Amino acid sequence: MHRRTAVCRGLRRAGRRGGAVKPRDYQEAAIQSAFDWMASGKSNPLIVAPTGAGKSVILSELIRRAVQDYPGTRVILATHQKELIQQDYAALMRLWPDAPAGIYSAGLNRRQRGRAITFCGIQTVAKRAEEFGYVDLLIVDECHLIPRKGSTQYQKFISGLRETNPDLQVIGLTATPFRLDSGRLDAGDGAIFDGIAYDIPIPLLVERGYLAPLVSKSPGFTFDTKGLHTRQGDWIEGEMDARFNTDAVTKAAVSEIVQLGRDRRSWLLFCISVDHAINVRDELRRQGITAETVTGKTPAGERSRILREFKAGMIRAITNVNVLTTGFDAPATDLLAFLRPTQSLGLYMQMAGRAMRTADGKENGLVLDYAGNVTRHGPVDAVNVSSAAPGKSKDPNAETGEVPGKTCPECQSIVFIAQMQCPDCGHEFPPPEPKIEEKASTAAIMNMTAEDHWEPVRDFAMKRHRSGRTGQHMVKVEYLVGSRVVSEMVCFEHVGFPRQKAVSWWQQMAGTTPPDTVAEALDREAEVRAPAEVVVRREGKYDVITRARGCKSEVAA
Repeated sequence: MHRRTAVCRGLRRAGRRGGAVKPRDYQEAAIQSAFDWMASGKSNPLIVAPTGAGKSVILSELIRRAVQDYPGTRVILATHQKELIQQDYAALMRLWPDAPAGIYSAGLNRRQRGRAITFCGIQTVAKRAEEFGYVDLLIVDECHLIPRKGSTQYQKFISGLRETNPDLQVIGLTATPFRLDSGRLDAGDGAIFDGIAYDIPIPLLVERGYLAPLVSKSPGFTFDTKGLHTRQGDWIEGEMDARFNTDAVTKAAVSEIVQLGRDRRSWLLFCISVDHAINVRDELRRQGITAETVTGKTPAGERSRILREFKAGMIRAITNVNVLTTGFDAPATDLLAFLRPTQSLGLYMQMAGRAMRTADGKENGLVLDYAGNVTRHGPVDAVNVSSAAPGKSKDPNAETGEVPGKTCPECQSIVFIAQMQCPDCGHEFPPPEPKIEEKASTAAIMNMTAEDHWEPVRDFAMKRHRSGRTGQHMVKVEYLVGSRVVSEMVCFEHVGFPRQKAVSWWQQMAGTTPPDTVAEALDREAEVRAPAEVVVRREGKYDVITRARGCKSEVAA
């Protein structure tokens, strides 16, 4: 038997066995979807697990079932931070104390090889694939940090592993299936991943109390990004800093944050540059708020002290520059201020996620968006995926081009636009006028907290439908809403995300074990109860059902 076939069959069988720790239903579905994806002949699935979804349980169970239930399987988990390596290793050992696992990381001063499971830092192992021999499964944690460019450390490591095993499977876990410099992880040239096997929806986690909802208030103004240039998928930091890092803008924003956040106890502010973060911190202090700054240049000991005191409530506010967006959790955080515009959907989602952890006494997280990010990318539970397309921005005023310059009026030298003094003659340029829009942003940070218009369902029907493009069969569900028919496709015979949606649909509408085939679903149609009401939204040319209530499973509950 071909080794890949054997491993896949074993992985699928492993996915169907329970363990000592019972995962939540959606965690179990995510694990099973990854095994089913590989067993179906597909490769390299993504699992999208938002903050609070219990990613460590998913990771640990994936590894345990693969190795324990199919002897001989060798697994590597790779990530980019030593803290994450320690966390993931500790999570597995809590679940499986006798796990044959080791750590290979220069940052942790451990180089353990020859074990069935290895937790490693990609920086350490990128050029050492041959040291690990035959590997069946590579799991990448926080895989949104893999850059778009082809010759990355991950690409080199995977290529090296595939020299020994061409059928290596790669599973990625992330809260956002988009790179921080924009672009889907499963699209484009050189993409490591082939598709999303399972996506745990944010609304489900909020409704079950695993995540805190986000709310937003309209700030008094929004940064105007018109005319800013783009480099590597986002606006140029120097241009943003020159335009928005001014005393007037900082004082106005901080004054409003202090007013709107007076009942909030733990604030996180995202800034443009180190200088901007320091200026915002100093203004917070001038207005009586205990505040510190964390940047990539903050010494490790000082950073640890600041974060420890922030989590303990001794520091009320932290300003930061792109360092507290992933791998950082302070559950009590209940106010976010976006003072940094970004075209990166991934970065936006990572920032928003910092206030979605639950904590005692915390009702929700307040988002104050001075940067226009919510309008640009959409609510966190219904983001505009097209805004993650490489090189594109929803902002109609965004431009691309070379780094802009300006002409010195004294000597006619062309200098970088952010420079305040001509390097040739010493002419002092006047400070730039800050560009802010007086119109406040009214975009809601979370779709499910916005006002929904519920409409009664007058009739309901299920029928078989065959895709004209793929030939696959699915169930076409028709709802009579008012005087119009709104349809949706339920794909029981698919794998990955479509199957996941079908299972969720059946569980809500029937509350029983989901069918495996379209024929079975239609035979069991009597178990399904039409929802009493639905929310219908227009998406492009079509009406779609976004929420439903009053169906059988809810009535039974």
